[in-house]
This record gives sequence, structure tokens and C-alpha cells, in this order.
Amino acid sequence: MRGRLRPQIKKTSSEPGKLSLLRVTKYLSFFVGTIILICLFVFIFFPDPIINSLFKDRITADFTKAYPSYSIKLGKLHYNVWKNRLGCDSITLNINDLSCRAVSFSISGMSWMKIIRQRNITSDALTNSVIDAQNIILDFPKSQIGLRLKMLHLSLLDSVLTAESIKYYSLLNDEQLFAKSKFRQTRFRFTIPKIKITKLDCFALLQGNIYKAGSIDLNDLVADILVNMDKPYDITSTKPQMPNEALNSIKEIIKINNLKITNGRLNYCERYVVKEKPGIITFNKVNILVTGIANHTGRSETVVINGDGLFMNSGKIKLFMEIPLNSKKFSLRYSGSLSSMDVSDLNSFIEKSEHRRIKSGYLQSAFYNIDVNSGYAKGVLRVEYKDLSIAVLDKKTGSEKGIFNRIISLFGKLFVIRGNNIPDDKGLMKIGEIKYRRDPDDYFLQFLWFALRNGVGDVVGFPPKELSVK
Repeated sequence: MRGRLRPQIKKTSSEPGKLSLLRVTKYLSFFVGTIILICLFVFIFFPDPIINSLFKDRITADFTKAYPSYSIKLGKLHYNVWKNRLGCDSITLNINDLSCRAVSFSISGMSWMKIIRQRNITSDALTNSVIDAQNIILDFPKSQIGLRLKMLHLSLLDSVLTAESIKYYSLLNDEQLFAKSKFRQTRFRFTIPKIKITKLDCFALLQGNIYKAGSIDLNDLVADILVNMDKPYDITSTKPQMPNEALNSIKEIIKINNLKITNGRLNYCERYVVKEKPGIITFNKVNILVTGIANHTGRSETVVINGDGLFMNSGKIKLFMEIPLNSKKFSLRYSGSLSSMDVSDLNSFIEKSEHRRIKSGYLQSAFYNIDVNSGYAKGVLRVEYKDLSIAVLDKKTGSEKGIFNRIISLFGKLFVIRGNNIPDDKGLMKIGEIKYRRDPDDYFLQFLWFALRNGVGDVVGFPPKELSVK
């Protein structure tokens, strides 16, 4: 019939190729997705084989490319996906005259996508990183110096570095060190239980051209210094540099807002006979604050030092010092005080160094103020003491019983030594005059002491010949 609707017959696809392609695509997608999930599962729960086989050599190469002055060797790597932390059983780093090893090392917070995209390790990829290392060993083969750290923590995000159990020492024992040279040597040992550095420019530190920090805090520092005075000084050696010379001779930029030492201890020793007990001076409970450490700034910089402590475990000392760093000439100003003490406590040092023995004497107070201009120290020393008695010792035996030494001691007591220096009824007393020109061989601390000792000799009455103005 016309106009009668015919039932529509639903056509089935007559293109089996299209149906097969759709099914293949679906199955292939499912298969690829499964493989990806399996790889992710393996990487999440068993990442170490993948990291060590595929990325270990690349990490080494990228690090060397980023920091060409370093050479690095990595032990077995471990990666924690959840914490984004890459660990290493051991790491060895070499740069110039430095060998560095760490028993364990880890770094977390790295931007792996940036590393993969940029195909190298850059500062952008390390911005949020935290580095931890244990049992670090640093050796300087040429100078035979060793440095040990039990723990190191560096947060690039917070710009903070902390370290614990730091030890700096000679790789040789004292006799081996002193036997290396026919001239006088100085041995240093430092132990620092904890150090903390804030506002550290970590990336400039890695590049090795800028050392910039807000503050450096050292707690319970112990410094032990020994000089073998039984050998002559090497007059051909490079002359010691003063702080202004030393800081400005460093090519790298240094800027440290403040350096703080809390509860430190210093032992300064001079040995005059091989294997014999040295003369010793001690400073305990030392607190020091140093501000304004900087070079190459283009403006006038002055280091300011404030300190206090306990001298020879007896007298309380205070120190103030200002050192212009940009000055081409060695100049500074320093002053300080010392509280009451039994001066015979100094015998542990002067018996060895000066061949004299303080038989009695009591210091009530001392104050000094010294200005140094172009290496010439000038100032005053006000020291109040009483009942000072000094004996001369035999240089070989260390005894004061010899008749010759008794005569010298008696002569000094009667005609030279000022046994008392107490203000009289009018408030008058002997004021020590300090006049000392720096010898080119003087180290900085030696110069400070020699200038002060010059004033002590003027008050007591027997200025040593070597301390007269040159």
C-alpha cells in the first residue's frame, strides 16, 4: 500500500575490520595500562634495582657536569618514593687536595621532573632539598690534616647547616709532625660538639666562590695548640699575615654577620725539650662574639670582637677589639681587664718559657688599653698587685737552688723587681707604658701578647731584652 510504513530493519555492521580494530585498541590500552601499573608498583615497592641500573651512572655524570671541579663515586643507591628521599650506602668526593667520604648519605625533596626535563642537576632542582650524611671523613693529603664529622644536616630550603662531633687534627702524632721539619712547627687540634650555621648561601657554597652566612654558632669548642720551641724559627718562611691581610688575600667572597663561641676552652702550650711536659696557658668558659666579617665589599669593614672567660682557671678576663679589615696597614684597637688571682698560677707556663718561678704574688686587678697603628702598639697597663716574689731557675735542671741563680734572684728582688704596685694615699701607682713594634715573624696572637707583656715588664721592673722597642 501506498503510504503504508514499512518496518525499518536495523542494519548490522558489515565492516568486521572496524570492530576488530576497536577491540584491539581496547585490549592494547588495557595491556599498556596494566604494564604501566606493574612498573609503577615495581618502582614504588622495589625501586633500588631500577635506580642503580638506570640512574646511578647518570646521576654521577650530571653531578660532574654541574660541578666539574668535583669527582664523585657512589655506593649502592636506595630510593623511598613516599618520602622522595634518595639514599646511598657510601659516597666519595674528591676536589683538589681534598678527599671526602661518608658512610651514609641521603638527599630528599629533589625535583625529579625538573632533572628529567632539563637532563641535568641544577640549582632549581635542589631548591627544596635536605641533605643528611653520617660519619664523614675529610683528609687533606698534602697538609696531613684530618677532619671528622659524626653528623651533617643541610637544608637548602631553610638555608641552615648543622654538624655534630667535629674533630680537626693532624694525621701525624706530635713527634712525627715535628720531625718532618728542622724548623719550628705549630700543631692545632679542635673539637666542636656542635656547630650551627644559619642564612647560609648553599648554592654559592657548592660553587665554591662565595661563603656567605648570617650566623655561625659553636658550642663547647676545645682548641689545643702546641709549639715546639726546641727548634729554630724558619726565617725564610712566608711571614705571618695579620687579619686584614689574610682576609683580603682570599679571592672568594666572605661575608658572615656574626660568629659566636659559647663555653669554649683554649690550651696554648710551648714545648722546650723533646718529650718533656710543655708550658701551658689555659682559657676556660670562653664566650666570644665576632661581628662584621667580610671582604671585597667596596666599603669600610670593621670586625668587632667581644669576649670573656676564665684565665688559668682563676681570674676572670674581658676583651674588646676592633680591626679595620680594608686597611692596607696593620692597625687595630683592643682593651680588656683581668680580675683578682694568685699569680703563681702562671708558673705552669713561665717556668718553662721564662725560666722563672713566681714564689708569691696576688693580683687584685688589671686593665689595659692599646692602639695599634701600622704595626706599632702604644698604650697603658694599670695593674694592682702585692707580695710579688720571683726566683730565677737553672735552664738545664729547672732548679732555683744553684748559688748563681740565688744571687740573680736576690739581685732582682732587691734592685729590679717591684714587689708591690698598690695606689698610695694619693692614689698614685706605677702605670705600665706599652711600646712595641711588631716583628715580621710575629703571629697575630703573639703580637697581642708581646705588646701586653711589654707593659707588664714595665710595671714589674724587668722588661725582657727581646720585648724592647725595635
